[in-house]
Amino acid sequence: MDFAYSPKVQELRERVQAFMDAHVYPAEKVFHKQVEEGGRWKPTAVVEELKAKAKAEGLWNLFLPDSEKGFGLTNLEYAPLAEIMGTSGLGSEAFNCSAPDTGNMEVLVRYGNEEHKKQWLEPLLRGEIRSCFGMTEPGVASSDATNMQARAVREGDEWVINGRKWWTSGANDPRCKVMIFMGLTNPDAPRHAQHSMIVVPMDAPGVTVLRHLPVFGYDDAPHGHAEVLLENVRVPYENVLLGEGRGFEIAQGRLGPGRIHHCMRSIGAAERALRLMCERAMSRTAFGKPLGRLGANLDHIAESRIEINMARLLTLNAAHMMDTVGNKIASSEIAQIKVVAPNMALRVIDRAIQIHGGAGVSDDFPLAHMYAMQRTLRLADGPDEVHRAAIGKHELGKYVPKEALRGH
Repeated sequence: MDFAYSPKVQELRERVQAFMDAHVYPAEKVFHKQVEEGGRWKPTAVVEELKAKAKAEGLWNLFLPDSEKGFGLTNLEYAPLAEIMGTSGLGSEAFNCSAPDTGNMEVLVRYGNEEHKKQWLEPLLRGEIRSCFGMTEPGVASSDATNMQARAVREGDEWVINGRKWWTSGANDPRCKVMIFMGLTNPDAPRHAQHSMIVVPMDAPGVTVLRHLPVFGYDDAPHGHAEVLLENVRVPYENVLLGEGRGFEIAQGRLGPGRIHHCMRSIGAAERALRLMCERAMSRTAFGKPLGRLGANLDHIAESRIEINMARLLTLNAAHMMDTVGNKIASSEIAQIKVVAPNMALRVIDRAIQIHGGAGVSDDFPLAHMYAMQRTLRLADGPDEVHRAAIGKHELGKYVPKEALRGH
């Protein structure tokens, strides 16, 4: 397989990197200052300015494949761009390529009706509103998504929704106007045909954002991660996406590209950590030598470069397979990168923190927050154990009948 960048992709990489250098990295300190001074749960002027600049430069909605509404890039073509965006916490939003909006926009493009697209997709594509995805629940082990108990019951031409969701990223943001809710609608159906996805306006009566949930002490304002209560929320029956009981079918289509995005952003975070590690290694002196020549620091730098390159190639391979044979056949490769990418990034960031000493765990550098986010990723798109189980079953399936694996 040839993973060399095409002229189109190389040009986009250069343009995205130039934008990051000129606008995004310098905006990071401004962003944190504006969050502190302007009220933590209010959109910041600096991010809106970044979005306007990116849109003006034609660097907008780069993520959306197979749609005339996006940039027309394949997963393989988009992957190196997502990596560059992942070097900064502001990168993805600046280009309107941030989660959970990307996944929600893909769902609405593929499965939404014309009214959904007009009311929600178009303003999301313009970057005027944001969205959230209600899946995880506090009362059940959400590593098994079939455990979801939040209910949507049909009453005439409406759904009546009751339940509690948490880790609903983005729900704290006042720009968040719509949730894609996943809940139990067909309890007597087969296990993976019991749940549906339904479009729920955030201002619908009965929707209450209870609290924000910090991640290792970070509130990630103004985006945030929320616990949301839905009490007798009524929405039109037509708000169901694709059809009753087809939530897991949608989820498989939604989560494939999203996992590529997360993994490439993880690689980008690791690349920035390695750069900071190298800069620190040569700019600080201890015991009469640069840090890079003390102890095993040189080995740590080398190991980090090896691991980043390995993870990148594995991710590009998964992207290539998604483009050529589809998400279902590429499911093992997708699961592999979900295990490898955040674990690799954690190791690299940890080495960078160590070489920075006390500064590494402070807010003077982005490393501590990067570490927290990468540790969270080992849960956010499904825990490592679930992905490893899928990989293991895929391998065993090459040698034993599939019937023997069911129920194990």
